[in-house]
Amino acid sequence: MTHSCKTLITAAALSCVAAATTTTMAASDLMTPETLWSMHRVGGQTASPDGKRVAYTVSTPDIAANKIRTSICLINADGSGRTVLTPQGSSESQPAFIHKGNRIAFLSAGNLWTMDTAGADRRQLYDGGDLEGFLFSPDETMVILIRQVEATGSIQPQEKDLPLATGLVIDDMNYKHWDQYVRTIPHIFLASVDGDAVSIQKDILEGEPYECPMLPFGGTEQFCWSPDGTQIAYTSRKKTGVAYATSTDSDIYLYDLATQHTTNLCKPQDYQEPAGDPLCSLSAQEKNQSSQDINAGYDQDPQFSPDGRRIAWKSMARDGYESDRTRLCVLDLGKGTKTYVTESFESGVENFVWADDSKRLFFTGVWQARSMIYQTDLQGHVATLTAGDYDYGNIQLMPGGKQLLTNRHSISAPDDLYLVHPVKGKGSVIMQLTQENKDILQGLTMGEVKERMVPTTDGKQELCWVIYPPHFDPSRKYPALLFCEGGPQSPVSQFWSYRWNFQIMAASGYIIIAPNRRGLPGFGMEWLEQISGDYSGQCMKDYLSAIDDLMKEPYVDKDHLGCVGASFGGYSVYWLAGHHEKRFKAFIAHDGIFNTTQQYYETEEMWFPNWDLGGTPDREGTRKVFTQSPHHFVDQWDTPILCIHGEKDYRILHSQGQSAFSAARMHGLPAQLLLYPDENHWVLKPQNGILWQRTFFRWLDRWLKDSPATK
Repeated sequence: MTHSCKTLITAAALSCVAAATTTTMAASDLMTPETLWSMHRVGGQTASPDGKRVAYTVSTPDIAANKIRTSICLINADGSGRTVLTPQGSSESQPAFIHKGNRIAFLSAGNLWTMDTAGADRRQLYDGGDLEGFLFSPDETMVILIRQVEATGSIQPQEKDLPLATGLVIDDMNYKHWDQYVRTIPHIFLASVDGDAVSIQKDILEGEPYECPMLPFGGTEQFCWSPDGTQIAYTSRKKTGVAYATSTDSDIYLYDLATQHTTNLCKPQDYQEPAGDPLCSLSAQEKNQSSQDINAGYDQDPQFSPDGRRIAWKSMARDGYESDRTRLCVLDLGKGTKTYVTESFESGVENFVWADDSKRLFFTGVWQARSMIYQTDLQGHVATLTAGDYDYGNIQLMPGGKQLLTNRHSISAPDDLYLVHPVKGKGSVIMQLTQENKDILQGLTMGEVKERMVPTTDGKQELCWVIYPPHFDPSRKYPALLFCEGGPQSPVSQFWSYRWNFQIMAASGYIIIAPNRRGLPGFGMEWLEQISGDYSGQCMKDYLSAIDDLMKEPYVDKDHLGCVGASFGGYSVYWLAGHHEKRFKAFIAHDGIFNTTQQYYETEEMWFPNWDLGGTPDREGTRKVFTQSPHHFVDQWDTPILCIHGEKDYRILHSQGQSAFSAARMHGLPAQLLLYPDENHWVLKPQNGILWQRTFFRWLDRWLKDSPATK
């Protein structure tokens, strides 16, 4: 069954929210929470073997049902012929072309299905209801399946004669992660494919208490097939307990289907070079490279070169430093040598793919607050392929090797799919493939986005984004917001968010300044790493430099400024609340760190405070970090504050937000607490998302729009 683009937007995708959205947009060209949460979200994409079609997912919130439903769509590579392949109201994902492009495999309710390219002739290959991902072998006779297995070690098994007991007996670290107690972990299973049936053959990590993919966000990008289908490379951090909680040292493993032997490609003692190509024949430099561990930090997302001679993956150098620069490592499987091919790019690699000649790789990375597409050869010569005020995301090579399939967004537009055609020496030619939110965006007026360079207190320049209200009138005065980024080392690039959305803030009548303060990638390693161990130092000065510079503009109402942020941005809000010297009239902190000592002992990934805070609070040399904790300066709080937190946030526990709220109220300050029993570090449910936006703007409007100049 197929649907036209118009049918998808008016019926299947908008579903229960169509009437509300139409009413909202008819009344105004300004974005509202309901409009934002009606937008369609482009997800995973894949090209057919002949390169003529692209299958991708579109997720749309169903506000009435409080769910986000995902459909699989198909479009021609010239942007024509868009159809929806999955039934209205269903939720199906992870499309993959099989049978020479004549059929599409996909997941539905934890089961593996296939259908033809018209969305008909649906056949179920696996009905266990527990799949989280899959990847077919090149010849499609085998498939890797992601399934959960029982975790062992940290939480003791439930006592059989006490089936209603809810207590957890915990013996070690790693008993909780992100938003769940670790009762199960993902493993990858090898299964054979026989016609329309899948038979599980083996758990590749059988008996091992380790994850693949790695929690909490890993997926099928963390493993791959060799081109001849005889080997599987996968990512795993083979540690448990305290070692797991304190280390980021994951590795790339190579599993041989014939021998069932697993080799660690990141540890020289495990890797054996093939017979006939001995290590002694290598140069002195190559011997040195082969004798060293590739790194002690994250290794992940392996990809074989098309000719099967090499394997590349993303690599970090230092253990325990989750925000270390991600380099692109290439291992020559014949020689056993490895080369880092992005060393001249002083920022991290986000996504990558091999070129069809096996001599080049394409990758994305952030530089100067924009995520662009780059190319590198095996000697490390890097070239930039794209430009503009955008962020490019996942990239895939289109069959034929001449174009890249990618998603792109900006501060003013959500994701759509694009084709990028690199032109030697001339960058690339860009073609937009999808327009999933065309009807909604045409009814909205977006605020202008400008780059602003701000002098810092130590004589450097700080790149800030300034977003102006739609229909901006420079003769008026507007309240302004300082946005504090999380991470603490996440870029303030051209990102589009369904919560921290700059355009909805601007549509609500605020000017926003979003600084790329110290600690953010894309400005060199010195800029990135200055923040480690110095949460209350130069990065806070950078924030204040940004808002002070914006205040110089005559259209900014300097008496009505707000400060908002989440995660480390929430920490920033709590810290600035005690040090802002009367600049701000309202604060909002989401999932922020209020008490750094409390945070050290509460969080689950202990490598993070060990690196960022320098170790335990009682260790000599770390005391400055802990004595500068925001909670020590509550006696200087003088401004209304809204605290938001999710009770399922195990990264920064909800006790932090509740403590900050109690501190404000006990000091006589106006304060509000928005507490979500069912949300984690993010807010994912549609109605919770709309409640978040409404509460956010009610609080700001209450304190920042009471002056005649801003009304």
